Amino acid sequence: MIRYETRGVRTTVTIDDPERRNALTNDAMAEIDRVLVDACGDPDVRVIVITGAGDHVFSAGGDLSGGFVDAPLAGHGERGALADLIRRMRRCPKPVVARVNGHALGGGLGVVAGCDMAVASRHAVFGTPEIAVGLWPMMITAVLRPLVPRRPLLEMMLLGRRFDAREAADLGIINRAVEPEELDDTVDEIVDSLASQSPAALGLGKAAFYAVEDMDLDTALDHLHIGLTAISTTEDAAEGVKAFLEKREPNWRGR
Repeated sequence: MIRYETRGVRTTVTIDDPERRNALTNDAMAEIDRVLVDACGDPDVRVIVITGAGDHVFSAGGDLSGGFVDAPLAGHGERGALADLIRRMRRCPKPVVARVNGHALGGGLGVVAGCDMAVASRHAVFGTPEIAVGLWPMMITAVLRPLVPRRPLLEMMLLGRRFDAREAADLGIINRAVEPEELDDTVDEIVDSLASQSPAALGLGKAAFYAVEDMDLDTALDHLHIGLTAISTTEDAAEGVKAFLEKREPNWRGR
């Protein structure tokens, strides 16, 4: 169901259920969460990549065949698996990159939006089709609202409209839309670039970025002021400035 591999500084998590279009079952999301716990805490891992098996589907979203509406109240706790996964991605000190190899719909789109960066094949299709089955993309609203302007987002949800990777890039859901044969090279380029940065700066900077998202200006500036002082105390900051002055590459320690 979920495959993962750590090679060098990169952990790749693959949703591997092509017969069900890489569905995000509660078990699948819980397993991804468990993998992220390990990868986020591994000092040797610098970047995490999430993708889907095959060449056509990243994830078609939740599994509606598993009794999704049979016991709404009894299943309330398990239904929070996607919320838990999104929280895990956001709180992870490592950058999380979505390698969108194909369709990303419903909860699959939510996972893409929940990642820190996303690159998609041009043939990928995105959308929130929940309305067609009498549902609503509830939890993924939290990660789509900061990315997509209000009117196109509400239209997407009200109509269940699907759109291509080029539009997803224009809306800010993904960083880049590339030809299928360029997908792996582009992801590798991003991973290599991220892995070359200070792990301490990436972790503290990512946390600060999301922390101030909903703050008013004065509160955000106060928080970031403290954050700048905190990051200045790291060994990586001292090494980075020293390496700059000595005109050499820094030797990051991640602390």
